[in-house]
Amino acid sequence: MKKTIRFSKFFIPAAVISVILVIFSISGYIINKGFALGVDFQAGLIQEVQVAPTAFGLRWNGTTSAVIQFDRNNIYIIVSGSGIESRTYPFPYSEHNTIGSLKNAMEEQLENMEILLSANENVNSQWLIFSSLGNRLLSNEGLYVVHYLDPQSHPIDISDVRTAMAGFTQSVSVQNLGTPEARQFMVRVEDKEEGRVTSSEIVQILESYFGSGSIVVLRSDYVGSRFSKDLTDQAGILITLTLLLVLLYSAFRFKVQFAVGAVIAIMYDVLVIIAFVVWTRMEFTTLTIAAILTILGYSTNNTIILFDRIRENLRIYSDHSFVDILNISLTGIFGRTIITTASTMLAVLALFIFTAGSMKDFALALLVGMISGVFTTLFIVSGFVNFWQNIKQKREKKKLARS
Repeated sequence: MKKTIRFSKFFIPAAVISVILVIFSISGYIINKGFALGVDFQAGLIQEVQVAPTAFGLRWNGTTSAVIQFDRNNIYIIVSGSGIESRTYPFPYSEHNTIGSLKNAMEEQLENMEILLSANENVNSQWLIFSSLGNRLLSNEGLYVVHYLDPQSHPIDISDVRTAMAGFTQSVSVQNLGTPEARQFMVRVEDKEEGRVTSSEIVQILESYFGSGSIVVLRSDYVGSRFSKDLTDQAGILITLTLLLVLLYSAFRFKVQFAVGAVIAIMYDVLVIIAFVVWTRMEFTTLTIAAILTILGYSTNNTIILFDRIRENLRIYSDHSFVDILNISLTGIFGRTIITTASTMLAVLALFIFTAGSMKDFALALLVGMISGVFTTLFIVSGFVNFWQNIKQKREKKKLARS
């Protein structure tokens, strides 16, 4: 039999550390006035934008009507009018690989089309980006603007967008979408009773920082306060249900003290992640909730494995004290726990290194939670179960003494 590690020697120091971390978590929440809520939990205007310069503008000078449509590989101009059968003119990028070639082809086939280039005519047509704003019904009263993004363009950091929005009078949250090279961001402006902010206001402020005609609106949605409140309530319900289900499962399969210990461990893991989020001022988003639930599942799995080993060893080493059985069980799962956690952390570490924005925060929260999960399995759960067993044995001794 391999040497047994005396984990029980660290139960009391671990309990002291746990209490300190819980106080640290609660005080951080109070001092920092709650979470730094991300765009998912605030009512207001959500706008996905991309910083990309203007490629060209389209103007229609005819008496007929023209509508622009597009997909990943083509631009379509649909011309219609009274007494004229609707006709679609396709302009595939495969045949017109530069915006100069597109301009020549469109003006040649459509005599009423006017295209004003803002970028070099050699810009690759595959780089074109279309805004969700703007009237796709072309006219001579204004330009329909098309943007582009050169893959070699310098990246834009999220801090630049936050700086650009710093002068906004309403509360603003900014979230990175993808890598800095993609230059895509989600901006949410808080809703206020005195008036809602408009999409054009956000574009105007961003263009004053990044340059005129440099902002593409990919998506624009308004989220009401009721939806944000429902999302917050659902997050609390999810965590509460997780605690309840673990309690019921552990009580049914093992003993009551095991079930209570598992719930305490889960609550501790949640508080550790909360402490990390509030003190680092990481944005609290739906991905943060996903990280918390992932860690709860991961920690619960480790705890159930420990309980299985304890139950098995209670039959094998029936002549041993309970604390010795705990140490034997913890020693038995220690190698498996470390190897499993380390291998999982390697994958999460890769996610942390090679991603950005909210995904990077998600990976970081997972790393912190995994470390906390190992700590709770080895010391918090087992320490509580041992504490409960000691109290139970003392009560039994008192009953025997009275009888």
